[in-house]
Amino acid sequence: MSTDLLPPVAPEVLAEAVETLTARLRKKLDAAIEACASGAVAGPDGSVTVRFGEDAVVTLRPGPSGVVTAADEAVCGCLLAPRCLHRAAVLGAAPLADPEQLAPAEPAADTATDPAHEGAAPESSGVVGAGSQAPAPRGATTPGTSAGAPPAPEPLTATQLRASAALWEAAAAALAAGVAAGGAVVQAELLRAAHSARLAGLPRGEAAALRVVRGLRAARERSAAQRLVALTEAFRELLHVAGLTASGAGGPALTGTGRRAYEAGGSLRVHGLCREPVLSATGYGGVVTHLVGADGSRYSVSDVRPGGLARARGAGSASVALGGAALDHAGLARGGLRVVGATVSADGRLGAGRGVQATPLRGIAWTDEPAAALFARPAAEAVAGLLADPEGEPGLLGCDVRVVGGAGEHLLVRELSSDGTVRADAPVLRLRPAHPHPELPHTANLRRLAGCPGLAIRVLGRPDPDRAATLGALAVGPVPGAPYTLRLPEEWLGRADLGYDRLQGSHLPEGTPEPAEGDRGPLAGPAGGDADPLAESPLWRVRRLLETGVAGGRRAVAEAARGPEPLGLRGPLRRSGFGAAADLATALAVEADRRPRDAFGRLTNASADRYAWAWLASATHLGAAERSLVAASWS
Repeated sequence: MSTDLLPPVAPEVLAEAVETLTARLRKKLDAAIEACASGAVAGPDGSVTVRFGEDAVVTLRPGPSGVVTAADEAVCGCLLAPRCLHRAAVLGAAPLADPEQLAPAEPAADTATDPAHEGAAPESSGVVGAGSQAPAPRGATTPGTSAGAPPAPEPLTATQLRASAALWEAAAAALAAGVAAGGAVVQAELLRAAHSARLAGLPRGEAAALRVVRGLRAARERSAAQRLVALTEAFRELLHVAGLTASGAGGPALTGTGRRAYEAGGSLRVHGLCREPVLSATGYGGVVTHLVGADGSRYSVSDVRPGGLARARGAGSASVALGGAALDHAGLARGGLRVVGATVSADGRLGAGRGVQATPLRGIAWTDEPAAALFARPAAEAVAGLLADPEGEPGLLGCDVRVVGGAGEHLLVRELSSDGTVRADAPVLRLRPAHPHPELPHTANLRRLAGCPGLAIRVLGRPDPDRAATLGALAVGPVPGAPYTLRLPEEWLGRADLGYDRLQGSHLPEGTPEPAEGDRGPLAGPAGGDADPLAESPLWRVRRLLETGVAGGRRAVAEAARGPEPLGLRGPLRRSGFGAAADLATALAVEADRRPRDAFGRLTNASADRYAWAWLASATHLGAAERSLVAASWS
């Protein structure tokens, strides 16, 4: 018997069940959820029952979708049902349903925007709007079109403003409670606010609230997969979105996009760059093939569906469902397509509408335009541009490097200049596996390359915005004109996809390279003699304070404020030039310890609103400062 048998539950069903409980029963809810942790039994008709003693049996009968979406699908046999502790406890022990598993929400009467969702499960290729994805960065234009003045976002409706205010209030209360006091009652308030956001057409806020609830659950259950830093980022995202939308800020970047919006892209000629396996913690797997247009615009074709690791491994050679093109993803990564009647999303995803027709094209090497432009700029200059927008996901980066050695699962390299040499002060860069799963060849390929110091390689990857001088490597190839470089098969067209192709000894050159004049300098950067600017900065003190607030709530931050923590925090930050970080962290500590009194001098509960704003200000500044240090570590 296990709660793994329990079907997913719609957030609003759980929120309603908790709301109907009396104050006395709410105090017992967390203990009741733990008590039914191993009491689920599956029935022959698809139902699941949980027994509480002799007189109370809770039965869940999910609908055709396999999700409990209505109150009458969860019944209890006790006298207090449906306002009983047993029913609420079983619903609280069940997993939360993803928005994709639920029927599309009907927008409220005065809502002018379509329901949208950010941060959901990946989309399958060939189905327009089959899934969800984060919105395009602010100021982005549809690929393949000329940039112009972005249209003014539509103002938020009254319903959206009310839903945003409720979401902010619930998020602030959850932050003030922290993991220690963020039990089922606090989570239910977040779920109710998330459902209101869904109905109001604010799916990004809904998705952020669901991430926080799942993070609180995992943290309270002491799940090995839960990291405090991830929950801290989830709180920052939720407060950021809720705070801005509650103040009246709108636009797709804040409200989110639930079903991917595609626009007509006309006729396109796109060429393959590489394949990237996709493997999510929620059981999705597949592949994304990255493409480049004739004008340098970036595109992609995705094939991501439920199936996990097996799906991710097999999708690399699966057929491309786009306009009837007789091509698989392996062929597309080293080939191209001429697409007529193309439909393109804001982030460059190619759709497969009925009118789309695609014809295979001959592939191009990385040395040919437009692919060659990816490797033309110095890495430091390219990274600064990619990390400039904190809301956007970093794009692809290409550079030529020389192998230094290995460090665990990472490959240490130094960037080559245009003349094929390494600057004496060039920092050491880390190439990490884009997907470290042992069943995928990323790690094995990097380890093989680490055994060839001095090897010149051309690498294509995605810079890690949270680590100094780190690139998630997706594909590698030989450096043009370099004597000691990769020797790949001709049919690979000069590149190897690290997530699918396996490098062999025959792909490596023989002998030992003679060090060039510019390669004899001391190592600099995170893996060399110089300090890592991110690891050595005192910003870790701010992060520890923020994570203390997430773990222990407002009370834990207040306790830190009464001790030596403020002095130990402010001094090192100011001496290192982080004066704003010191002021914001101090303001957070002071606000956490604020004890207001009423007109009669009695202590009252401090509002969570001001505390949440102080926490969000410090977290936002920390993220910007860390991104600046990461960008500086590349130069």
